[in-house]
Amino acid sequence: MSPHERITVDADVTPGFTACYLRLAGDECAFIEAHTAHALPRLLEALARHGRSPNQVRWVVVTHAHLDHAAGAGALLAACPNATLLAHPRTAKNLIDPRRLIEGATAVYGADRFRALYGTIEPIPKERVRALGDGERFELGDATLTAWHTAGHAFHHFIVDDPAVETVYGGDTFGLVYPALQAHGRFAIPSTSPTGFHAEEAHKSLDKVLSLGERFVCPTHFGAYEDAPVIAAQLRRFIDRAEGWVEEASRTEQSPAQIEARLADAWRAAIAEEAPRFGAEDYRLLALDIELNAQGLAFVADARRAERRRDEPHG
Repeated sequence: MSPHERITVDADVTPGFTACYLRLAGDECAFIEAHTAHALPRLLEALARHGRSPNQVRWVVVTHAHLDHAAGAGALLAACPNATLLAHPRTAKNLIDPRRLIEGATAVYGADRFRALYGTIEPIPKERVRALGDGERFELGDATLTAWHTAGHAFHHFIVDDPAVETVYGGDTFGLVYPALQAHGRFAIPSTSPTGFHAEEAHKSLDKVLSLGERFVCPTHFGAYEDAPVIAAQLRRFIDRAEGWVEEASRTEQSPAQIEARLADAWRAAIAEEAPRFGAEDYRLLALDIELNAQGLAFVADARRAERRRDEPHG
């Protein structure tokens, strides 16, 4: 029996929506992604089910600071006394002092809704945090894993290459591949949620994942897939469409709200083109992502428009 194993833990209240990965390596283990504080019982149950204790968790790895990936990191570290958080340098800073994350999300959702979605986000002591540079390695048992910085979805994002189990943990770099949407063939959509969409960097990030040559790619949303080139090709089509929408919207005089509504319609039309057999339930599952994707692209379009205006000569 191999001393190395990767286990998908369904961390969300919506089945097959958000994963954390429990990585076993002999007597040591790690979690890749922490989801929210609400996921903690599921993560600890997965540990126990596989004969491990919280004391054996060496690393908690988060791909980026977005709250569906990192909000539960403080709670998980508190439960795993020997663990260290591994994160992108920008993510590490925001988890040591999460006030900006909390303030931003509270402004969007309100205090009650924020608590319902994410629970409590506790500051993580800086001595329990290790920031990983691009290409930096870390050990788990006798395995060596490598973090690679990948922008495009967020500038504070990295992926993790884990050759011992032939896996790349893609975070949101490799899109959203919900199991419930795979009945009619592979369907993957990029996440362009606020505020880091950058088409060129998104393509570079896909290139990086493919260049690693691993058998499996594991996006946080959700599970393990063996057809990375197929997924990447579809993501590229959406990314190219999104860049065109942003450029077009940035040259209009529409309000940000009007741009957002227009982009939501564009996403729905593009999804219908890529997945013509989708029905009402499929679109219901994608409703929040369509909304967030439109918000993210509208933000980029408005910023691009403002930059263009600043660069215009003034008489």
